[in-house]
Amino acid sequence: MRSLWVLLLATAASPFAYAATVPPVGVCGEVVTITTHGGSTTRYALAAAPGGTMDKRVGLVLLAGGGGYLDLDERGCPRALTGNSLVRMLPLFHDAGFVTALVDAPSDYPGDEGLAGFRSAPQHADDLGKVIADLRARTHAQVWLAGTSRGTISAANAAARLSGLSAPDGLVLTSALMSGQSGGYKPWVSQTVFNLPLEAIQAPLLIVGHAADRCIRSPPDMMGKLAARTQGAVRRQVVTVSGGPGYPGPASVEACAGSAPHGYVDQEAEVAAGIARFIRGGSY
Repeated sequence: MRSLWVLLLATAASPFAYAATVPPVGVCGEVVTITTHGGSTTRYALAAAPGGTMDKRVGLVLLAGGGGYLDLDERGCPRALTGNSLVRMLPLFHDAGFVTALVDAPSDYPGDEGLAGFRSAPQHADDLGKVIADLRARTHAQVWLAGTSRGTISAANAAARLSGLSAPDGLVLTSALMSGQSGGYKPWVSQTVFNLPLEAIQAPLLIVGHAADRCIRSPPDMMGKLAARTQGAVRRQVVTVSGGPGYPGPASVEACAGSAPHGYVDQEAEVAAGIARFIRGGSY
């Protein structure tokens, strides 16, 4: 009875639950607004490749890095974080047949810092659960959650805490934030995925990192530790990407940019295709 009630709520919250149409050419996505924690609102851009409705297409909820504040305009186009790897991969995911929900920061966490320390909060997981439930009602299909860089904290938080129709059917973490910096003037910069109850994650899990990633927050040699903490996942793969233009500087925060191996620059098609294969039940 509880599951039916959750489904009814999700369907009622979605005005296009049974026939969501693809946004017209020239529009990045339909802007969907959901009421979230404490009376705040969270917006996401709903989009897919042209052709028919979104019904029965697999949904992919995308969480960018940094502060997570995309500043979506009225056409569903991000005005910030445009260089983020998941933002750049949007058309590739659409071509692969996915419906995407590019999630902006909630209304009470705007600006460059955006979500800051809220990424690990239970309320943030609940907010993302509402996005997942809304997208599931629109697609009538599986809904996966993908986060990159600092967005992996949000994604892992949701996957570890949510259950039922608000939980993702699978999880993708790219360039996971596995190393923090303690003692800074912003306490939340010490947050990593390891601060979360990772053992609770049961959904299929894909972990992707780049061998040449010199971002001090996402050292690829820590992916084994992340995999060890997520052994409850029913299906799991750890992938180390190589190649690309590399990064000329030393290991630093500057190396955490989307234009570096951290963001899979010039390798977007390869990474998006691997993610798509894993979501559809295969190997990266």
